[in-house]
Amino acid sequence: MKTTQHFGLLYVMAAIVQIIICNYFHLSAYITLSILPAMILCIPMNVGTVPAMLIAFGSGLAVDALAEGLIGLNALAAVPVAFFRKPLVRLIFGEDVIEREGSISFRKYGPLKISAAVLVVQAVFLAIYIMADGAGTRPFWFNAARFGASVAAGWALSMVTAGVLLPDDKK
Repeated sequence: MKTTQHFGLLYVMAAIVQIIICNYFHLSAYITLSILPAMILCIPMNVGTVPAMLIAFGSGLAVDALAEGLIGLNALAAVPVAFFRKPLVRLIFGEDVIEREGSISFRKYGPLKISAAVLVVQAVFLAIYIMADGAGTRPFWFNAARFGASVAAGWALSMVTAGVLLPDDKK
């Protein structure tokens, strides 16, 4: 018997996990852990770009309000990820997913393509987040080291998140 996946509930639970990560798992000044980009990538394709941007803004603002000190920082970085979500899916997974409003899955596309998409959304999110967080007060080498360490750590955590949020179809 196949159970249906309730994406909305899983998304809210992942947002709560992101809030917990921001509150309790500060590994160092060089690592910013975020699963928000993977959460936004996993939004179903039948959700348009503008609603996805609104979801990303709301998610980022919730994380900012309940976890981070700077209101708007996660929201600022999450909205461009939602904006580039469909072009990225079109580029990595093909036009078929967008036209049929299908879903991305590990079984259908494999971990390599999912990993590539997660790396791109992590890079976009963290580039904006780190630039806005530093706001010209930190040297380039510090921001570059923070970006590299954050992408590496965030990729692993985001792959787990994608594995939970993406449907498990056999197509």
